[in-house]
Amino acid sequence: MVSKATIISGRPSGQRPAAHFSWIAVVMLSVVASACGDVNAALERLSEARRLSADLHVQFVKAAGATDRAVMADTDAASVDFAREAEEATQAAQHDVDALGPALQALKYADETRILQQFVGQFGRYQELERRILDLAVQNTNLKAQRLSFGPAADAADAFAAALDVVTPTNPTATGWSVAALSARAVAAVREIQTLQAPHIADPDDADMSKIEARMAGSEVEARSALKSLAPLVTTDSRSHLSAASAALDTFMSVNAQIVGLSRKNTNVRSLALSLDEKRQLTAPCDESLRTLENALMKRGYPRGR
Repeated sequence: MVSKATIISGRPSGQRPAAHFSWIAVVMLSVVASACGDVNAALERLSEARRLSADLHVQFVKAAGATDRAVMADTDAASVDFAREAEEATQAAQHDVDALGPALQALKYADETRILQQFVGQFGRYQELERRILDLAVQNTNLKAQRLSFGPAADAADAFAAALDVVTPTNPTATGWSVAALSARAVAAVREIQTLQAPHIADPDDADMSKIEARMAGSEVEARSALKSLAPLVTTDSRSHLSAASAALDTFMSVNAQIVGLSRKNTNVRSLALSLDEKRQLTAPCDESLRTLENALMKRGYPRGR
């Protein structure tokens, strides 16, 4: 028997309206869509965190390598170019750090955040050292001293020897041997100074450089003394050669003073020592922290639902 409710509603008694089920379906789809949206957003943040972490490592390695090349460069232009490359890579690394921190916090990755903060402390010390190294490297004082030694100083020493080689004694029989001996002594003194330039340029110790400079000063005194002793023993025509030798010696000693001044700054020696010692000690832990961070992020998988 059909109930009155069935006749009125057109459906069996107790049957729920189709609209009710449609509403439930809409709610369920909304929940699923929301959950999927949360998961997708989390995956996107994780992917971005991995990208930033990888780029941070790349930029750090680039900065360290460019700093080493700035130290080893054999021209001022190359040193400046490599120093600029190092600074740009360091800035890019800092940019990645600044972006990665908030990304890890949004993901609520406490371990990864701790690792990043560990790197930030290490990286700060590295940046301070990098600035010191690059400031020294671009000055190239040892390299400039070496070029002066091999160039203008060598030319002046050769001119000094050439001038004394043509002086003529007033009495070859009586004073010929004295002129030859004094000329040889003067040239040997200048050559000793010339020889001492290389160890002075390479020596990192101030006390050792002072000893070398004392020997240079003694040799200069000997060379000038020999020239003074030669004056009365040579012909009038040879006086012009003695004057040329004296001028060459003045030029040589002037260049030698520049060499000593540049060598004393020791920027190449100091930057190389910092790069091989302190920089290496800071680079290794930075690199290790970045590797640990990358590995930790790679282990992060599909985010759990709520």
